[in-house]
Amino acid sequence: MRPGWNHNIHYHPLVLRAIPEGSVRVLDVGCGCGALARELRSLVPRVTGIDRDEASVIRARRLGPDDIEYVLGDILDHPFAPGSFDAVVSIASLHHMDMRAGLARMRELARPGGRLVVVGIARSRYPADLPADVAGFVASRLLRPGRSWTEQSAPTVWPPPVTFGEARRIAEDTLPGVRYRRLLLFRYSLIWSR
Repeated sequence: MRPGWNHNIHYHPLVLRAIPEGSVRVLDVGCGCGALARELRSLVPRVTGIDRDEASVIRARRLGPDDIEYVLGDILDHPFAPGSFDAVVSIASLHHMDMRAGLARMRELARPGGRLVVVGIARSRYPADLPADVAGFVASRLLRPGRSWTEQSAPTVWPPPVTFGEARRIAEDTLPGVRYRRLLLFRYSLIWSR
């Protein structure tokens, strides 16, 4: 089942392209109803999604397929073994937790040679972020016609606790060598290889 469209779904291809070739096991942090996990499953044989929202996990399991493991739990304390995933990915979930702790835990779960891929949401600071926000607003309006908008059913956190600048500094402190990029649709990306 192909998801509709929203700012998070728009960046699924970015995540999928960043999965290391030959990956066998991938973790989707904050998997929600499993849209990204289902797309990941087309690339890798073992996908695990974890989310704290019970309704989202129930819906993800119902949408299938049965060979994706969905875990109801918190990434910060769920007993996954360190280094057990070829890739750890996350879209719009890092702002639901302490960013530094979340990145440290995701880093720990990636195997040596593995990759961490995050698409995150941060708070804008004005006037510095105004040009990026205006561009994002225009791009969203241009991309949206003819697409079925999909609302997220999971709980939201607004406003995000950190700014784009703070997110970049925390990422660079926690993940030395991380590639940070400000994205057009009110998001940023982090790509880091262990």
